[in-house]
Amino acid sequence: MTDLTIGVLHPGEMGGSVGASARANVSRVLWASEERSAQTAERAAAAGLEDAKTLASLIAASDVILSVCPPHSARDLARSVAAHGFSRIYVDANAVAPETSREIGRIVGERGATFVDGGIIGPPARARGTTRLYLSGDEAPRIAGLFAEGPLEAITVEGGPTPRTRRARRRFSSAFGRWRFTPAWSRRS
Repeated sequence: MTDLTIGVLHPGEMGGSVGASARANVSRVLWASEERSAQTAERAAAAGLEDAKTLASLIAASDVILSVCPPHSARDLARSVAAHGFSRIYVDANAVAPETSREIGRIVGERGATFVDGGIIGPPARARGTTRLYLSGDEAPRIAGLFAEGPLEAITVEGGPTPRTRRARRRFSSAFGRWRFTPAWSRRS
C-alpha cells in the first residue's frame, strides 16, 4: 500500500467505485462533502472514502486528484482545482471532447499540475474484468500502479493509439454502438 493521498471529485456511482478501487492500493482516499447530496455521502461512506469537507481541504491534502464527474462539469471543476493552486497530478477520467481534454490539460498545467488523460470503459467497477481505466500522459504508469489491486483495471497507453488499442476501441464500439470512447491522445491534431 502506498502513502499517496488521492482526492476523488466526485463519488457518484462511477466515482465512488473508482474511489473504492483506489482504497485497495493507497492508504487515503478523500472526497469533499461541501455542496454534495446525501446520496453522494452514502456512496462515499460505503466506498470507505474520507470526507475532507471542502474542496480546498481536499486539494491541500491530495497528491493526486481524480476527476470523475458529468462531462459538462469537467472543465469548471478543473478551473476550480487550478484556482486553489493545485500543482501535483491531475487525472481527468471524464468522457469529454478532445478539445475539452486539451483545454483541461492547459488549465491545470498553467498552475504546474501534471495532466493525465483518462477514460473509463464499462459499468461502475464492482468486479475485476468489467471496467477499465485507460490512461495517457507522463505520469500514467504511476497512476495505473495505484489501481494494481481492486476491481478497476488501469491500462497505460503510451505514445498514442497502437493497432491493439484501435482494435480494442473498435470491438468496444461495435459491442456498445450507442456510446463511443476515443481517448484524447488519439484525437489530437
